[in-house]
Amino acid sequence: MLTTKEPIRDIAHLGHVELLTPRPDESLWYFHDILGMEIAHAEGQSVYLRGYGDYAATTLKLTEAAQPGVGHIGWRAVSPQALDRRVAAIEQTGLGIGWSNGDYGHGRCYQFNDPDFHSMEIYFDEQKYDPPEELKSTLRNLPMKFPKDGIGVRRTDHLAVLCKDVAANRGFMQDCLGLNLREQVIYDNGATEIGSWMSSTPVHHEIAYVVDVKGMDARLHHFSLWVDNRADVLRAADIFMENGIFIEAGPSKHNNSQAFYLYSYEPGGNRVEIYTGGFLVFAPDFETVVWDEENRGNGVYWGGALPDSFLNYATPDGEAAAGEGRKDIPVIDPR
Repeated sequence: MLTTKEPIRDIAHLGHVELLTPRPDESLWYFHDILGMEIAHAEGQSVYLRGYGDYAATTLKLTEAAQPGVGHIGWRAVSPQALDRRVAAIEQTGLGIGWSNGDYGHGRCYQFNDPDFHSMEIYFDEQKYDPPEELKSTLRNLPMKFPKDGIGVRRTDHLAVLCKDVAANRGFMQDCLGLNLREQVIYDNGATEIGSWMSSTPVHHEIAYVVDVKGMDARLHHFSLWVDNRADVLRAADIFMENGIFIEAGPSKHNNSQAFYLYSYEPGGNRVEIYTGGFLVFAPDFETVVWDEENRGNGVYWGGALPDSFLNYATPDGEAAAGEGRKDIPVIDPR
């Protein structure tokens, strides 16, 4: 889908994600001990974590809540002036909430909703990670040592959220934040937009919108963390199996994005993807790739087909009681 509009270059990248969990201790065990993320800060009901390759002080906020899901999604602007421009555009839609003094890791931010009521914020001022002496890498261009324990995820990559109207949310992100549309799934001879994958950087996508089969609002499909190669994904599968972590799908290869993946559930109920590969987009006139019912297939290039749960389960789960998360995820002693 080509456009003659002047591109908006005001968003630097996906900044951070807040995940909600009804099992905070077990969820922290999963992200810290199993995935190898570093704890940067703790305050109130939240713990702030980071991958070893993240330059920001934190990229994941894990917060105790009655049900799992996404708390908010943070976007970093390229400058204070860019922040003001995006706020002005958001305010014209009526979806703005207002300014906040910020949070651990970043300064003043503007909070808003997308059309499906996913909570978001945009900011510029950000705290860079300053590792303690014992975590300093011998590589001057690496923010932190490679973790000696766990999978060793490098950075936050993307998230996928569900919505009632993909076109409305996709259009909002394009027009107000300037995200680029990379791939789409469109059915019914072009009449039904099933999913759209977008990014502000050359990575394939930082956020994906997919239609919610249950017709609910503001749900999370999955949160994705990057590892460097396929061998790391296979190693992650071994670590999950050794620690009683249920693997929902993979290791396999996506058709759209071309990425290699592994899906599991963290103990609070949120789906987490271990992800690598995928193509990069540098061309300013890149043409959006569109898939339909015939060429999309089952969404897998090779590997096992995605299970029914992949299409029907998201957080919060409409069938789960508050505080339960997924009933089929074992409570694991994190000690």
